Parts: sequence; structure tokens; C-alpha cells
Amino acid sequence: MTAPRRMIVGVSGATGVVYAIRLLEVLRELGIESHLVISKPGEMTLAYETDLTSRDLRAMADVNYAIGDVGAAISSGSFRTMGMVVAPCSMRTVGEIAACTSSNLLTRAADVCLKERRRLVLMVRETPLHTGHLKAMLAATEAGAIMFPPVPAFYARPQSLSDMVDHSIARVLDLFDIDAGLIDRWSGTSSASSCPERVTSLGGSKA
Repeated sequence: MTAPRRMIVGVSGATGVVYAIRLLEVLRELGIESHLVISKPGEMTLAYETDLTSRDLRAMADVNYAIGDVGAAISSGSFRTMGMVVAPCSMRTVGEIAACTSSNLLTRAADVCLKERRRLVLMVRETPLHTGHLKAMLAATEAGAIMFPPVPAFYARPQSLSDMVDHSIARVLDLFDIDAGLIDRWSGTSSASSCPERVTSLGGSKA
């Protein structure tokens, strides 16, 4: 039996809440049921970076939960989902996930995904990184999470911030074997022996 088309979206306090906004939009377009949990620092970042309220963001999800609702459906492995994306993911959140410390519903839901062997993608937003950050990311990776810093792909020649956000969201969804149709995919250069060229499949003229 295939898992229901449900995805958990966690929003923590790192910069980059635009990734969560776009992910929720795309999930709705794809007909995938979204389950949102946002931390208090995440709500603060939303206010800093956008004109949206917490209510506005919650309205973009099919289901939303309070951060302290540790008895919510997504806190149990028996509630079947495709997995979870934390977008953006703060280093504090990475640290809790790495240490199996579930102090709120966001980190509990992430821990559930790991124990149930479901996909957990962490869009980590921090730079520069010290040894503690790297060790936490390694520990979370060893537990089964995927570190996904939203690094722009300039070979796609983005024309706007929206293009860069879409590329990251498309690549995140690729990890769930979902083609969101947001990007033109690289198909190789025209000649393996020549210098890399921009191919027409990426749009625009060749370099």
C-alpha cells in the first residue's frame, strides 16, 4: 500500500521563510496534502521577512498545528506521511534532531520521520559553520536526515529571486520523487570534449 500524499512542512527560526511559502504553494498545486508546524522563532522570522501574518501562512496549509501540540497526528508514526521538509531549518533545530531531543511538535515530527524511515529534508540556513554545527549535521545525517542548504544553481541562469527559490524547491521535491515542473533540467553539454556550454534545454542562448 502506498503512503498517502501527505507532507509535513516545518518552519523554524532561520532566515529563508520564502522557501516554506513556496513549498506550501507548490504542494497545493500538486494536490499533496500539507501539514504545517511553525515555531515561535519561525513566526518572528515570517514577520521580519514578509508582510504575511502567522494566520496567513497557516491558511496556506491543509492542516496546521500549534508548536506545543505534541499529541497532534504528526507526532505519531501511525499517521502515515511521505515525510517532512523543514524549511528553513535553524541550527538549533538541527541540534535537537541530531540529539533526538523532541522539545516541541516540529522536532518530534522530524524524529518520527527518522524512526519510521521516512524522508526528512532539512533546508539548513547558517553560515559560516563551526565544528559544533558540522557535528550536528553529521549526526542528523547518520540518523537518516538529508542536509539541503538552499544553494543557488547559477548554471540555470536565474533571472530573479523567485527562479532561485523555485530551483531549490524543485530539487527538494526531487528527493521525494516528485517532479514539480518548476525547472528546466540539465541534459549535458553539446560536446563532452569541449568547454561546458549552456544548452538550449535550460533556456536562453548558448554561452
